[in-house]
Amino acid sequence: MSVAEQPYHHGSLRQVLLARAESTLEEDGVDGLSLRRLAREAGVSHAAPSKHFRDRQALLDALAESGFLRLTKALEQAMDEAEPHARARFGALAGTYVTFALTHDELLALMYSRKKAPGAAAQVVEAGHTSMDLTVRIVTEAQTAGDIGPGDPSRIALVAFATFHGIATLAAAGMLDGAPVDEVVAAASDMFWRGLAQG
Repeated sequence: MSVAEQPYHHGSLRQVLLARAESTLEEDGVDGLSLRRLAREAGVSHAAPSKHFRDRQALLDALAESGFLRLTKALEQAMDEAEPHARARFGALAGTYVTFALTHDELLALMYSRKKAPGAAAQVVEAGHTSMDLTVRIVTEAQTAGDIGPGDPSRIALVAFATFHGIATLAAAGMLDGAPVDEVVAAASDMFWRGLAQG
């Protein structure tokens, strides 16, 4: 059976289109994405994608939302597998975020651009907040336990995000002067946490 004849069960086409869209995004950037191209590559009619995405913007929003959900799932898994104390979970969170950012750089850029776009889709904004909420939760729990000093947990989480997103950006540009990214992340996590504890 040829690709053009490939049937899809009800509901599976959406996932096929999203998977192909992400591959196209990573290879050709956001400008390479179109519903017509995805339909052709999936072997379906040009009209078929419109049953799942009303237009290109809806496709981009769905791709961004899917990315945030996957990021959150990866962060949650890293926290669950870390040693059961806030500092270890924070380090696991940081390392997993940087790995995701380096592995899915084009997707991550789309995720944040769609989240911050004027009139951003509510589901994208909500999915984006969920991943940040994990960091806020760790900070709040550590403050409650007396492991770190007081402060606005949301602001602390934002600074942590800026720190590790910055490391990922520098690593992607080859600007860590040869230092292994995992060592830089571990050092930054340790210094950040010690700074909070002293606060």
